[in-house]
Amino acid sequence: MKQSTENCLEQIEKLKKELAQADAVVVGAGAGLSAAAGFVYTGERFKRYFSDFEEKYGFHDMYSGGFYPYPAMEEHWAYWSRYIYINRYMDAPKPVYDRLLQLVKDKDYFVITTNVDHCFQKAGFDKKRLFYTQGDYGLFQCSEPCCQETFENEDMVRKMMERQKSMRIPSELLPVCPRCKRPLTMNLRSDGRFVEDEGWHLAAERYRDFIRTRKNLRILFLELGVGYNTPGIIKYPFWQMTAANPEAVYSCVNNGEAVCPKEIAGQSICIDGDMEWVLQQIRK
Repeated sequence: MKQSTENCLEQIEKLKKELAQADAVVVGAGAGLSAAAGFVYTGERFKRYFSDFEEKYGFHDMYSGGFYPYPAMEEHWAYWSRYIYINRYMDAPKPVYDRLLQLVKDKDYFVITTNVDHCFQKAGFDKKRLFYTQGDYGLFQCSEPCCQETFENEDMVRKMMERQKSMRIPSELLPVCPRCKRPLTMNLRSDGRFVEDEGWHLAAERYRDFIRTRKNLRILFLELGVGYNTPGIIKYPFWQMTAANPEAVYSCVNNGEAVCPKEIAGQSICIDGDMEWVLQQIRK
């Protein structure tokens, strides 16, 4: 245990040095970062907000509840409005994103993330330096979809929260598309109907431009809490771009999954540890 901790602290010192020396930093963030900030979907937090649904339907985590075939849309949206409210409009319990911002705010940085909880913007990251690849809990889209548009949902969600009773919302609050009057749904990438609106494409283009214009610089690819559900979005591209640039450094911070290919081992810093603790150590 002592050896493991010492090795972790050595890797943290290396990462601190690379952060200081890097010409640019690309942050790649996955679910592990939000989990470290307290946005967990099981256990006490789940029971605090969804004990009534758990008792009635027998599921034990928020993800399972999101896919449950509720008998009525009024119940479906009672569940989802709570889900959206606590994971999008409530602040994260721990200041992990705030600490990360302090590390990169004075650097030339960009963030690509598969997270959909808006934590980066709430912490103060520059919106024009963010690319949310998989959607946003704060957006609805047409379920068809009839158009490539998304719709802000905060007012609708808050009304559903305020007026739901016995795990149902009033029928008049069911969200419908303002264009075709079909039901609205979440703007989350789960199938081929995911809407990539104008804002999504602008963010994607800004990310591509950032990578293109800095590809030969001393660039730090800082991967935080990224697993293997969708490795083709962040993890594999980070490995490939590191291998293609001798000046680049790849750093993976992940509790239990801090690894890299042997081909870039000499350019990599892998830190297996609790995200909150690691960011605290880097800030010291």
